[in-house]
Amino acid sequence: MKSWKGFFLWNQTTEMSHTKVWCKTRQVMVLIVSMLLWEVGSESIQYAMLEETESGTFVANLTKDLGLRVGELAARDARVVFKGNRQYLQLDPQTQDLVLNENLDREELCGSTEPCVLSFRVLLKNPLQFYQAELRVIDINDHAPEFPAREMLLKISEIAPPGKIFPLKMAQDLDTGSHSIQSYTVSDNPHFHVLTRNRSDGKKFPELVLDKALDREKQDQLRLKLTAVDGGSPPRSGTTEIQILVLDINDNAPEFAQELYEVQVPENNPIGSLLIIVSARDLDTGPFGEVSYGLSQDEDVNEPFEINTKTGEIRLKSRLDFETFQFYHVDVEALDGGGLTGKCSLVIQVLDVNDNAPEVILSSLNSPIPENLPGIIVAVFSVSDADSGNNQQVMCSIDDNLPFLLRPSMENFYTLETDGALDRESRSEYNITITVTDMGTPRLTTQHTITVQVSDINDNAPSFTQTSYTLFVHENNSPALHIGTISATDSDSGSNAHITYSLLLPQDTQLALASLVSINADNGQLFALRALDYEALQAFTFHVDATDQGSPALSSQVLVRVVVLDDNDNAPFVLYPMQNASAPCTELLPRAAEPGYLVTKVVAVDHDSGQNAWLSFQLLKATEPGLFSVWAHNGEVRTTRLLSERDVPKHRLLLLVKDNGDPMRSASVTLHVLLVDGFSQPYLPLPEVAQDSIEDAENALTLYLVIALASVSSLFLLSVVLFVGVRLCKKFRTASLGGYSVPEGHFPGHLVDVSGAGTLSQSYQYEVCLRGDTGTGEFKLRKAINPHFPSVTSERNTEESPTLRNSFLFI
Repeated sequence: MKSWKGFFLWNQTTEMSHTKVWCKTRQVMVLIVSMLLWEVGSESIQYAMLEETESGTFVANLTKDLGLRVGELAARDARVVFKGNRQYLQLDPQTQDLVLNENLDREELCGSTEPCVLSFRVLLKNPLQFYQAELRVIDINDHAPEFPAREMLLKISEIAPPGKIFPLKMAQDLDTGSHSIQSYTVSDNPHFHVLTRNRSDGKKFPELVLDKALDREKQDQLRLKLTAVDGGSPPRSGTTEIQILVLDINDNAPEFAQELYEVQVPENNPIGSLLIIVSARDLDTGPFGEVSYGLSQDEDVNEPFEINTKTGEIRLKSRLDFETFQFYHVDVEALDGGGLTGKCSLVIQVLDVNDNAPEVILSSLNSPIPENLPGIIVAVFSVSDADSGNNQQVMCSIDDNLPFLLRPSMENFYTLETDGALDRESRSEYNITITVTDMGTPRLTTQHTITVQVSDINDNAPSFTQTSYTLFVHENNSPALHIGTISATDSDSGSNAHITYSLLLPQDTQLALASLVSINADNGQLFALRALDYEALQAFTFHVDATDQGSPALSSQVLVRVVVLDDNDNAPFVLYPMQNASAPCTELLPRAAEPGYLVTKVVAVDHDSGQNAWLSFQLLKATEPGLFSVWAHNGEVRTTRLLSERDVPKHRLLLLVKDNGDPMRSASVTLHVLLVDGFSQPYLPLPEVAQDSIEDAENALTLYLVIALASVSSLFLLSVVLFVGVRLCKKFRTASLGGYSVPEGHFPGHLVDVSGAGTLSQSYQYEVCLRGDTGTGEFKLRKAINPHFPSVTSERNTEESPTLRNSFLFI
């Protein structure tokens, strides 16, 4: 077998089909096949097989005939491709031998065409190769000749001269060549013999020749046996009977104006259209001169014509098809009233019109195809058109916007290839429409669409939906709380797009982040593993890795920052005054204090942040409502009015410190305030006897009320009672203030005599914290208006009050 690489002219291959294909790749008509990229056979491999051979019969060893290695046919996915949808041959899946796929009937496949050749191609892949081959179906003598009728009727005048020829209907034999009809014979008789003649198409037909004149008076009819014999071995034959009626004298037989009529008819002529008018003339008169017409047609052809017996008009009675028959041979007979006949021949040539659209036959389709690989053969297909001439020439094209191109390979075969690398992420499927248009008038077009899938290659790393993530979580969260989701996408598909998430925790940090957070490897959900404390940790960062399951695996990282949000989980803490149940803190307030006088300042802190740490102060309860107020923002306790003699000497204030969180948290503090007239004369005794003094005052008040009520009865009595009551009250107060002694180690009273008047100057503010446990008091000078004191007074005060010196701490 010979092969070459190079240019291959379409019309220079001797075994190629008569079809001339014009193919347009990218809308450019190609008349000469471009440089072939594969080796192809320049000569067809020819095989022969008798018709009616059993299916599965061995035809050839393709491996040997093509010069291939053993097993190469299977490895390269060899295929046998015929035109059309029939598959007459196949490769044995075990031996790779070429075997029959079905019984072949030559008459069905080729009709009367001889030789009967079926062209096919062997298609190999990797690399793509075509081998051209032919299978010749050899005729066997499986059909006997058959006449169209069992009996023929001839009417012959008794005056017919010897040597006159009478045409007979010929027999039909579906076989061809030597197996077709070779001769005709007639049974022995004294009047006739048969001549075997050849028609223009090669078929043989009989003619009856008169050897001896007939005499109607002796014999008015004869019966002869006509036999057709083929050339098979052994020969087959068919017979019919000829009945001859001897007619009375009819001197002239009809004669046609032409012995041969020829007409050309387009195949798309409508039924009933007039093809031709034949005319015969008879010189006789009367009934012997009247002519009627008839057609003598091949019964096997079922010729689509009819004739008007009176006028000789031949019309179309069924549709013509150029692709089935290009020529028809019809015998026209003219019969007069005396039984004499005349004959002429009519040859009808069917002209082709463009009534067949091109056909696309897909031989191989490779789908899906991998992305990123250029020059992949996607499909192998052939185009054909059953018409002829220009009607058979075709143009082949695909859409310019697709990344594919057409390459002609051999004869009418084409390959569809990728024009560069494909990107599945841009487009995963292509619907490619192959358009084939013939060059006839009007032009006919066929479109064949193939769908090509693009398979994925792992060429895209996962991509996060954000460049970085900031997640917020409230402190004191429950363990395993879902705090957020890290999401990444992969434009690949299948396992290449399956993403697994993991944490990339920093190694140089002192925080054990692995104990703080975890991530779901499948969906990227982040969880806090334990409760977080804002006061201990406000924020931390780490990276999340997203890796796909492709080969090789691709990954991406993203920064994640977790911010802990403060909750109001800390109540305010009072720093001053400090709370001690056994020794509450007491502040001293001069009775001469002006309104707005600063008694003390409550100091508190809150370990929360933001609005949770915004503190406000409130006076909840006071012994004397309206005397004191607390500034809400700074905690300063101030007087709201002037003090009077009727104000009780000791006041208890309950202060509330609250934050601005939700829920609000608070703390309370109790403050005692003692009213003093300077520091020389206390207004009340020690806290131990304060309750007794209050009770005495209340008793005295009750007494005042009783005396006041009694004074109504008598003004005199009222004056006396008031005088006595006042005297008694003063006496009682003097006795109650002077009759107590101060135990060692306790604060003796409210007087500190540091001046000649026995009290401190009113220009000072004092804060005194009295405690009963240690006997030591705290004394603080807040503000000095006149700091100059006589030293003598100080010394005397010290001498007169040695106990006070041991009980106060001056700061």
